[in-house]
Amino acid sequence: MTRRVALLGKPLRRRHSVVMHNAAFAAAGIDAEYILRELEPDEVEGAIAAARGRDWLGLGVTAPYKQVVAEFVDEVEPDAQAIGAVNNIVRRDDGRLVGFNSDAPGFQAAVEAVLDRSIEGLDVVVAGGGGAAHAVVFTCLRAGARTVTVGNRTVEHAEALATRIRGAGSGALEVVDLGGRGFADATERAGLAVNATTVGMLDPGMTIDVNLLRADAVVFDLVYVPPETPLVRAARARGLRAANGSEMLIQQGAIAFERWTGVAGMAGVMREAVAPLLADVTVQA
Repeated sequence: MTRRVALLGKPLRRRHSVVMHNAAFAAAGIDAEYILRELEPDEVEGAIAAARGRDWLGLGVTAPYKQVVAEFVDEVEPDAQAIGAVNNIVRRDDGRLVGFNSDAPGFQAAVEAVLDRSIEGLDVVVAGGGGAAHAVVFTCLRAGARTVTVGNRTVEHAEALATRIRGAGSGALEVVDLGGRGFADATERAGLAVNATTVGMLDPGMTIDVNLLRADAVVFDLVYVPPETPLVRAARARGLRAANGSEMLIQQGAIAFERWTGVAGMAGVMREAVAPLLADVTVQA
């Protein structure tokens, strides 16, 4: 019996996850396949219910459904509850479905590789107040960041993030206007600057002024299509260490794969398999 994992979302234009996971299934000798399922909102509940069947290992979840699938599973793990987003579901042997979040640990593994140190003790600025920012801010606070300043064009939206996540760690959490003096001041102090918006992918421009950053600061852009965003390009031109979100994609995928199959250590296989797609400048968001 060929087991299955489906990625639920709309739209689903990119094949990065399909390539990564199917390469990992092949390398691990597991008879399974990873597929895309582009769904309308009224189809999500039925798709999740179907995943209780014995031929399913679980599900991946992407926009716009990360915030809504929790009501359709049997359990949501504490980190996913705190973040407010489920991006994967694992099927237990008894058919129960458990929602979890691999974005947070995937981000931490990727960003600490670029930092070459832990997040602990850092001052962090994060541009964005949406679902991706929730995972980033939660991770930074729980990992021991000294301060996290969130800048968003709509401060009220970011305040909702702060209300949910404040208390995840002992560090101070502040919400400010992305274009205001408060964010600029925080950028000047930051050891880590993160773009958690679609600017650079769906929208032109940059969310962070790299000229304000310290010479030892690290820039991390969650966007990985295109491979080099304007933010990453500008940071590197200034001599700063900078990375896009490709390693976060790989790390969170390997974490999910282990949860579905029990097989660890697939990041290298996934990295090699997806490398041509990540390097292809013609791939569109």
